[in-house]
Amino acid sequence: MTTLYHFSEEAGIERFVPRPVAVPAERPPGMEWLNGPLVWAVDEWHSPMYLFPRECPRILIWRTGSTTAGDDERWFGHTAARMIAYIEWAWFERRGATLVWRYQVPAETFADLDDAGMWVSREPVEPLAVDRLEGLPSALAAADVELRIVPSLVPLGGLWETTVHVSGIRLRNAAGWGRPSLAGGP
Repeated sequence: MTTLYHFSEEAGIERFVPRPVAVPAERPPGMEWLNGPLVWAVDEWHSPMYLFPRECPRILIWRTGSTTAGDDERWFGHTAARMIAYIEWAWFERRGATLVWRYQVPAETFADLDDAGMWVSREPVEPLAVDRLEGLPSALAAADVELRIVPSLVPLGGLWETTVHVSGIRLRNAAGWGRPSLAGGP
């Protein structure tokens, strides 16, 4: 059975009720429903993507079976980390001071989007367990994620043209990024 989590800066949530996304993204035809009322969750392997303040813009990359040796060398270099996370300097202090709550949710009503560990439920769900996560930098390190702080995420827009997997979250909050879309890049 897949372990699923929902991350929040809010403590004490007893029930997650489906709600539409705050800022709708451009969706491929037939996928517009992803902007509608849903409860979102992420699987355990991909959960480090949410070890950040909710509104923190970030890009996370990891190797896949199709990652070329050239892209591996260019983007991972000498690191053995399973993921690399990029955030802007403007978010550095806030990232370290934020408390995040990790809610484990039952997988039964969730559907796998087959996209970076994302799952959605159209039904309300009650958490099975909750953990208070302090010291997000330590939590990232424990999850084998290397954090890289950059002045701007915009120069990383070309990552979507490589063979590494790229996930961009809250990029609308990155300085100079532009409108949200599934395609990635500014």
